[in-house]
Amino acid sequence: MTTSLPRHHPARSPWLMLLALTGAFALSQAFRTVAAILATPLQAEFGLSAQALGLFAGAFHFAFGALQLLMGIGIDLQGVRRTVLAAFPLAIIGAAVSALAPNFPVLVAGQVLIGVGCAPAFLVCTVFIARQFPAERFAAVSGLTLGLGSLGMLLTGTPLAWLVQATSWRTGFWALGGVSVLAWGLILWLVQEPPAPVAAAERPSVLGALRSYGALFALPHTLGIVALAWVTYASFISLRGLWLGPLLIERHGFSLVQSGNVAIAVSVVGMFGPVLFGRFDPGAARRRWIVGFTLTVAAVFGVMALDPGAALDVAGLIAVGLLSGYIVLQYADVKAAYPAAMTGRAMAVFTMAMFLGVAVMQWFTGAVASVASAHGADPFVSVLLTIAALLVAGAGAFVFLPKPASLRAPGGR
Repeated sequence: MTTSLPRHHPARSPWLMLLALTGAFALSQAFRTVAAILATPLQAEFGLSAQALGLFAGAFHFAFGALQLLMGIGIDLQGVRRTVLAAFPLAIIGAAVSALAPNFPVLVAGQVLIGVGCAPAFLVCTVFIARQFPAERFAAVSGLTLGLGSLGMLLTGTPLAWLVQATSWRTGFWALGGVSVLAWGLILWLVQEPPAPVAAAERPSVLGALRSYGALFALPHTLGIVALAWVTYASFISLRGLWLGPLLIERHGFSLVQSGNVAIAVSVVGMFGPVLFGRFDPGAARRRWIVGFTLTVAAVFGVMALDPGAALDVAGLIAVGLLSGYIVLQYADVKAAYPAAMTGRAMAVFTMAMFLGVAVMQWFTGAVASVASAHGADPFVSVLLTIAALLVAGAGAFVFLPKPASLRAPGGR
């Protein structure tokens, strides 16, 4: 069964099709970062604690991460185009549910729907790149895609802050839902199915595909890769997508629009980070220097925890946004760490770990902030130190757990 467009349609440029797929990814980036701007009005309307706010922000990522393995199977069995076209309408429905939510549980349910709908958004991009572009360009094209996808975070900076301040947080969800309809329409119109590496007759059943993940988890180096994946992107999104607004508003007295301006700055530098790191990929032997970048980001969080003042906190936020671009090297590291036949599953597991990590970190830091406040401690100090400690732990696991066989020293781990 084929998912390509009829033969009389002219062939589309791979770049044009990738741009259309990246539109859905950009919307997923917008949805995952709304909490930074909506936190204060949501707390005012629903009386949310910091822990509840963490649950709101994490609900998207729990749903998004938990569906990665199934979305990977869907791509293998039904293709890139059908998978994203079938799933993304749930994000549109979720935006409407969130906009109409009469209470907090319905709001969280809307976030879950959005997370499910956005679940294939970046995975389809990586699979499309792997099938349509030469292997040596994978890191560079993936970095460009991550950078373009970061445009979605621009929407949840000043534009969303201005819209929410002028109207309400509900209008923000309606606006994102409307743009999502346009993104879905562009995919329907422009994207053709890239050729699959496995013939349809040879593809496994859904149950067989689920079982096949066991072979990946049986490899000893998977655990270290997953441990680092669990914390790197989570640290950036927890800061940009949840704590940026409360930190600037409550610690330094910024207005909602001022905090939105900072969010825009962080998002802009975040656009260039993946492109920069992707273009200067050092290759498999030296790519594991990503540990050094992880520890550098941890140090920035440590400095911000000391409350160095508004200027340095803003500088720290921007530094984290730029340095987070090294995460694109983790994708290249995963691609190099597994046989070609396992690349799709490995990407799905890696992406699942990243976004479940975001969900857990946002929920956990919300709980940490609530406990700190209950004991009279500064919640932001506690949150930032917690994130720094988790980054150090992830980097340690990546270094000391077994490495892929191709990177081990003779007789080493």
